Amino acid sequence: MKKIIVSILILLVYSPAISQNTGLFSEKEKFSEADKLRGSITPERAWWDLQHYDLSVEVFPETKTIKGTNTITYTVLENEKVMQIDLQKPMQIDKVEQNGKKISVKKKGAVHYLKLKKQQKGTEQKLTIYFSGKPRAAKNAPWDGGFSWKKDNNGKHFIATSNQGIGASVWWPNKDHGYDEPDKGLNIAIIAPSDLVGVGNGRLKNTVDNGSTKTWNWEVVNPINNYGVNINIGDYVSFEEKFEGLNGPLDCQYWVLKDNLQKAKEQFKQAGMMLRAFEYWFGPYPFYEDSFKLVEVPYLGMEHQSSVTYGNRYQNGYLGRDLSNTGWGLRFDFIIIHEGGHEWFANNITNIDVADMWIHEGFTAYSENLYLNYHYSDIAASEYVIGTRRMIQNDKPLIGVYGVNNEGSSDMYYKGANILHTLRQLVEDDKKWRSILTGLNKEFYHQTVSSKQVEDFISTESGIDLTEFWEQYLRTTKVPKVEYKYKGRELSFKYSNIIEGFDMPVIMVINGKEEWIYPTKDWKTKKLEHPIKTIKIKDDFYVDSELIN
Repeated sequence: MKKIIVSILILLVYSPAISQNTGLFSEKEKFSEADKLRGSITPERAWWDLQHYDLSVEVFPETKTIKGTNTITYTVLENEKVMQIDLQKPMQIDKVEQNGKKISVKKKGAVHYLKLKKQQKGTEQKLTIYFSGKPRAAKNAPWDGGFSWKKDNNGKHFIATSNQGIGASVWWPNKDHGYDEPDKGLNIAIIAPSDLVGVGNGRLKNTVDNGSTKTWNWEVVNPINNYGVNINIGDYVSFEEKFEGLNGPLDCQYWVLKDNLQKAKEQFKQAGMMLRAFEYWFGPYPFYEDSFKLVEVPYLGMEHQSSVTYGNRYQNGYLGRDLSNTGWGLRFDFIIIHEGGHEWFANNITNIDVADMWIHEGFTAYSENLYLNYHYSDIAASEYVIGTRRMIQNDKPLIGVYGVNNEGSSDMYYKGANILHTLRQLVEDDKKWRSILTGLNKEFYHQTVSSKQVEDFISTESGIDLTEFWEQYLRTTKVPKVEYKYKGRELSFKYSNIIEGFDMPVIMVINGKEEWIYPTKDWKTKKLEHPIKTIKIKDDFYVDSELIN
């Protein structure tokens, strides 16, 4: 999730972006070498395939510092010796060992080049990185990433990480690029004061009492994106339930501050409702092996894989507000539904490059109205998603610049949702539309993908050539406008503000009856059975319209 529309404080967005409608640099957009090192698949990243992280972190609340180790398991794809590892200031790498021997590290900003010993292509190797420091404190989590060092109402430490946008390397050393996830998952050990609880991703394997501290050992067996890895420390209590899902019983755990236990037991009933709706629309929850968790945190919330964080104050809406201004946004807890939806889009299907972040946010914003669709009605879903259009700015294209850690516009949320809602109208078959959504999660199960792959899949499965549709809506800021005029029974119409070749059909409601029309850039005329008394474009299509006198 990322970027915020400040005037209404809504979208869960984490870093400013400079967007562009092509993969080329414009004269006005300059990217630093650091941007390129962070955002591209460099030669020092390309030669090794990440298999597993074994991360151990001790947290010192009083000094707001951490120290730890990360053992990286990887497969050698090519006979190279220099590895790129990312870790941002003021954190530091203390040493790196491979096969028990210390190896040299050359630092260049947030990039650390590790000079490794000779390795044989095709072999699996390990190295251990020792790190420490005072990680960046988040000034306004989750939009500004880092550690949140807070205290609860009882004066107990309440700590959490959130680092989408700024990168996981803000607090731990890793391969900080979305294209390569650890195929065999991650172990994370959280060492915290013994009067507190450490909650991480996946399943709790065991705890170790160290006296003044306690170690909480968590295990993830599925691939996981770096920004989805999180640490949460607090005076937690937990409760559990079983969700009877498409793949059998799913273990669900809820970790909340002890004073909020009763409120959580009531509010978190929506978690099961979310899972039911999204398994219907998207297919089985993608991480049965790692369970599902909601974890209370001192910020609004985020989509950490199998450890979704929650801070919406146990109320419906977005901090009590309806983002659509229709009333429907108060029928559900925004954080439970939106962040839960990210388990399918962001955590199961992950973008290769953050320029394609719309895959995460567009589909997940769209999941909000699909939740309403499942539990209420088609009308509820339609009214909600149309209501969110008021937040679309069309300031920049949805797709950013590739290879430089650059996201597109924050419109990726609700412009993305309205694009998908429009597509549903074009498909005109909800059974097929549902099969497309479930098919995406099956075809790209646990994969990193590009927007183009998603676009091509939907085009193929829908049976519609969507080439110009995607170009228009994803790569420009132009909203197609249907211009029309009529006299008696004669209706004329055409498109303006479109790219070459855009010819999406739309439905006009004429005298209360729906009629498909097929506008292009040139005027067309259609004869109707009856004189026109009332006429409008059906609201479910994300287009502008103008009556020409």
